[in-house]
Amino acid sequence: MSQAYQTSYQPLDIGGETVDERERDEDLSPDSQSQMMIHVVPESSGARWNHIEDLDSFFTRLYQYHQHHGFLCMMLQHAFELVQFVFVIIFTTFLMTCVDYDILFRNNIYNSTHVKVSLSEAFLSRSECADNMSWDIELLIILASVFWVLRLIHALLSFFHFWEIKCFYNSALKIQDSELDNMTWAEVQKRVIEVQVEQRMCIHKEELTELDIYHRILRFPNYLLAMVNKGVLPLKYELPFVGEVVFLTKGLKYNIELLLFWGPWAPFKNNWHLNEEFKRPERRRELSEHLSKFILYAGIINLVFFPFVLLWQILYSFFFYAEQLKREPGTLGSRRWSHYGEVYLRHFNELDHELYSRLSRGYRAATQYMNIFSSPLMAIIARHVAFVGGAVFAVLAALSVYDEDVLQVEHVLTLMTALAAILAASRVFIPEENVVWCPELLMSRVLAEVHYLPYEWKEKAHTSRVRQEFSQLFQYKITHMVEELVSPIITPLILIFRLRHKTTEIVDFFRNFTVEVVGVGDVCSFAQMDVRKHGSVTWKPTFGLDDDNEDDVPPVPPDPAVNTQGGKTELSLLHFTKTNPDWKPPQESTAFISALRTQAQKDFTALSTMQEMQEENALYSSINSLSYGNGMAASLLRSPVLGNVNLHQSQVLRGGLSRADGLPSRSTTFRGGILTPVLQQSQCLSATGPSSSSVISGPLVDPVMAPSNILSPGVQPAWLPQDMAALDMSLSTLYLHNLHHRHKTRSSYTDGPPSASFRGGAYASSLQPHLRQGTDLAGSAAPPVGHVVSFRPAEEKTPLLDRP
Repeated sequence: MSQAYQTSYQPLDIGGETVDERERDEDLSPDSQSQMMIHVVPESSGARWNHIEDLDSFFTRLYQYHQHHGFLCMMLQHAFELVQFVFVIIFTTFLMTCVDYDILFRNNIYNSTHVKVSLSEAFLSRSECADNMSWDIELLIILASVFWVLRLIHALLSFFHFWEIKCFYNSALKIQDSELDNMTWAEVQKRVIEVQVEQRMCIHKEELTELDIYHRILRFPNYLLAMVNKGVLPLKYELPFVGEVVFLTKGLKYNIELLLFWGPWAPFKNNWHLNEEFKRPERRRELSEHLSKFILYAGIINLVFFPFVLLWQILYSFFFYAEQLKREPGTLGSRRWSHYGEVYLRHFNELDHELYSRLSRGYRAATQYMNIFSSPLMAIIARHVAFVGGAVFAVLAALSVYDEDVLQVEHVLTLMTALAAILAASRVFIPEENVVWCPELLMSRVLAEVHYLPYEWKEKAHTSRVRQEFSQLFQYKITHMVEELVSPIITPLILIFRLRHKTTEIVDFFRNFTVEVVGVGDVCSFAQMDVRKHGSVTWKPTFGLDDDNEDDVPPVPPDPAVNTQGGKTELSLLHFTKTNPDWKPPQESTAFISALRTQAQKDFTALSTMQEMQEENALYSSINSLSYGNGMAASLLRSPVLGNVNLHQSQVLRGGLSRADGLPSRSTTFRGGILTPVLQQSQCLSATGPSSSSVISGPLVDPVMAPSNILSPGVQPAWLPQDMAALDMSLSTLYLHNLHHRHKTRSSYTDGPPSASFRGGAYASSLQPHLRQGTDLAGSAAPPVGHVVSFRPAEEKTPLLDRP
């Protein structure tokens, strides 16, 4: 079908002059020449997906279609949501107007012959229900009806949009809905890239890359992530007697996205193009005032409608949690990752399924870390409260078993329910008997999975301050529920009194950190994962330093305004290259990864002679205490850092689909990893047969399939489960954080941050002065004797921000 579609290209020449400015705004290409390539589709061509105008929405729907199991499941979900909304409104109205609670509670015993009151006797007639209908209930019904109609319109639009996506999957990608559950998103993405060559969905580029698709799906989430990383959005607040708190709910996040990205007042002209006015420094003050005014209007609208939103939140939470609490009273005592944690811990260019799979892998370690902290005072009180409450509950339960008429006694059932809730709440404060106090170890396990934790927490995981700050990322479910309930009240206050005063920084952020990418449009520059521009010198490898330089130029300290915090750029680059191994990184990124892997190789080689590493961190001590050879990596996977890692157990997000990393091929190279290629090249991940004691014996290897050399350097065999990719990223994360710690430690003795550059000028700038060093690869606390530090001038300067 697609082979019949032929396209041709004709240049448009307007008298040798440049094209009209209005037409150029619609062109995503930054080409400033007088000719513009126009995609001409012959009339006989039946191509349906040539030159899709809004590829952002199209690729986003492709992703949603895949993640939500296809057309039928999505439409059923929309239909049941509409029915659910109607049910909540009708059922709530019925409870408020059509039930005689005096009869239901036997406050008014109108017939003494009745032993029990039936439900039909407590229900009022239709005329009585109409008489009880007050004006405020009628107003709520009218508003709810308007909202339901809007949702119906949205559902109908979704029907037509996703029907088009269904046709694209079935005809262009050759994927039926029944096959979606057995295909990863990476496989779908690979087919989309192939179809681009035939269908020309994007006319500004002949071929799409994985990064192009990620940019279009995550254009606005990348901006939001960068704003949180740079502290542009006011999400942290100091409260009296409480201290620092973080507040980010669904309602607040929705309002921020509405105001800054896709709303009618947003700085973006459309989904892929930032308004040109925001790129002009002279319009800075005017744009800031306009944006502040729009935020004020949004805050006032939220204040006007907050009673209705609050009522809906209460009703929905009650209906949603009531049955769950009855079945599992301790549910609210469990924890979940907060909305702020999901944003803080997210990589640039990380899709939702990749994020949630990674956080799910870190859930158990995070729970264990939080559970080791307990208050002895609260534990004593909770034990006695649980004893008394349990005794009363046991007596009432025994009496009800002996004679069920006990349950008809006034408030007995209510008392039993309250006692069950008290017992569940008391267990939260009672520590487990077999808990071992190892906060640093558990924090290392959490870091291995979530990849981001503040550097200030290092070696302080045992403190209450770190535990309290970590609880902002990993909060109680009851805390989450309370935050969502008070969100209709708090959100307008934050918009009016906090976010409105940050508009100048927001305008500056859009101007300074927006770049135009051919075939993609305007994207956040941080999403480019440019380690040369946005990387930090303390997250760079020390390999590749020029020891022959004789110039002594003092280092140029990095500008914190252009650097990401917590190694966000470097770790995002590693994660993306590992998740998309067919993607070809730019030269600087390739040089960074190669240098990092080489640095890891040199560190591993030096482990046997450098005893300092045994005292520096758990990762190196666990490795250095092991023998080289086949048993080294086996023990590494059972090290105190990662615990017992079962490589055979996959993280599955839905159905039979492994969503953890989405590798499109099982015979690809770990270009994004660091330690796995090092171990592979050291033949640490090799086996000689069923009797081998190597790392990949046991559940990972089928002895029948195991060849004489299972892993060749840098190659993932066909039978290797995808968890190996997640393990590789975990090891790389721990190594990179350790490298950062070594840099920070060494910088305290060199009076300047360490840095790195690569020979040939591929990785040189004013933010990366060369630090001369000897053979000190251990990262010891103090520099070795005779340690000489010298610097060379930068080869390339990074332009300063265009501040007025």
